Amino acid sequence: MKKSFNNPVLPGFYPDPSICRAGNDYYLVTSTFCYFPGIPIFHSTDLVHWNQIGNVLDRESQLPLADTSLAGDGIYAPTIRYHEGTFYVITTNVRGGIGNFIVTATDPKGPWSDPIPLHSEGIDPSLFFDDDGRCYYCGTKGRREGSRYFGDNEIYIQELDLKTMTLVGESWPAWHGALRNVEWPEGPHIYKKDGWYYLLISEAGTAHMHCVTVARSKSLSEPFTGYAGNPILTHRHLGLNYPIVNVGHPDIVETQNGEWWMIALASRPYGGGYHRNLGRETFLVPMTWENGWPLINPGKGIIEDTCTTPKLPECEKIPVPGYDDFDYAALAPHYMYVRNPDMSKYSLSERKGFMRIYCSPEDICSNASPSLICRRQTDMSYELETRVEYEPAEGEQAGLVLLQSDSNYYTFAVSKRNGKDVLVITKSYIKNDAVCKEELLVHAVTYNLKDGIVLHIKQNVQSLSFSYKTGDGEYIELADGADARILCTDAAGGFVGTCLGIYCSSMGKESMNYADFDYLSYKGL
Repeated sequence: MKKSFNNPVLPGFYPDPSICRAGNDYYLVTSTFCYFPGIPIFHSTDLVHWNQIGNVLDRESQLPLADTSLAGDGIYAPTIRYHEGTFYVITTNVRGGIGNFIVTATDPKGPWSDPIPLHSEGIDPSLFFDDDGRCYYCGTKGRREGSRYFGDNEIYIQELDLKTMTLVGESWPAWHGALRNVEWPEGPHIYKKDGWYYLLISEAGTAHMHCVTVARSKSLSEPFTGYAGNPILTHRHLGLNYPIVNVGHPDIVETQNGEWWMIALASRPYGGGYHRNLGRETFLVPMTWENGWPLINPGKGIIEDTCTTPKLPECEKIPVPGYDDFDYAALAPHYMYVRNPDMSKYSLSERKGFMRIYCSPEDICSNASPSLICRRQTDMSYELETRVEYEPAEGEQAGLVLLQSDSNYYTFAVSKRNGKDVLVITKSYIKNDAVCKEELLVHAVTYNLKDGIVLHIKQNVQSLSFSYKTGDGEYIELADGADARILCTDAAGGFVGTCLGIYCSSMGKESMNYADFDYLSYKGL
């Protein structure tokens, strides 16, 4: 009996996947935008079960993120490649001061090198190693003859000297995409098979019209010719209500057994509309070759929820713990900060078994780095809970956060108002191009907060409920039916998915106060 797997293989905010093979091992990276550390790296032996082994960009020297927008700046579209014992990751730090750069490592777990800037134009860089040992850079930029409209781009190629890590010679245009008046040809990758060079790209933006197209040439220096059957993969014709949408940004790999597979991003809208709270996720789809062109999921041509498993040795999946008691020396690699964190604000050692977070003057909506740690939302419905011990000064707050962007989020926090301890539920969202911030509820508590209070959020599809408990008491619900749709990309804009976590803020004031978080629990429903 054939085994099957369920898509996505990486649920939640894991966009722009890229993959490479080193022997019998596979490695995968994704975009992280303004979250730190940047570019999670995963390992697998079967393409289905992926375990995070680290983060490529785990030092501020590698990833400056000052003054960047959470949902739209930072790390775009990394590509990972393996060549003669060295792993290469090439990517773009948008508005992060460096642009396109390369980092290298001999061990994919790290450490990875400091960035090598390339001083190249555009975004979405990729590397191709030819049979003769020469290396080529492939990227996306505006047409050299002048763009006629926003997104009127070209895919271009330029040789990269691996000894000096510099681009040499002149660049040349390879392709402008398959469609007439195409928008956003991007995410290019070059492959070589049977004497042909293949150029695989995405077109039409990252929303519903997203699609995958391909061209080929006998020479890298000659223009590529598009396939008559383009697009080779898209879901735009399936409608807005199809369960998997905005398919694109692929990378392909040949297994040691001669099978071919494609990874790509896509989203799963839910809640009675085009609401993509989880962001763009990583999916796996079989492919083959027919008449010299790639054929995706033969006979079907789409990404499916369930597919037959690759013929590869099974990889043990190490689950990401849902319950974290913070009883260790360093955070697990799936946790993230917003922009470059001030690590003096966080401690796992000052009180064993607790995550101590010191107040930052920065609010969630700041373009600096609030005192906040988070993980990705990976389920459409879930429960999120923490227990926090905290004595807030006037106006300070600490608690749970549901974070989509600088403008769109919920917080459920302990605070002090007019000398009284309170629980506050805050909703922030965009309305008529302006950021609206509403306090949905301010609830006084008489319990001694130093003794700890449990904060609980449940998302049931697109409805949020908020409750708390003290000591061994029962949960007390404070609010129900809050709209989770403000936490989708389509409401907030940008390119990220919702992340869930804990934070502590002095709300614009300097403070040495802190909150002790006993645990953080996430449970998919």
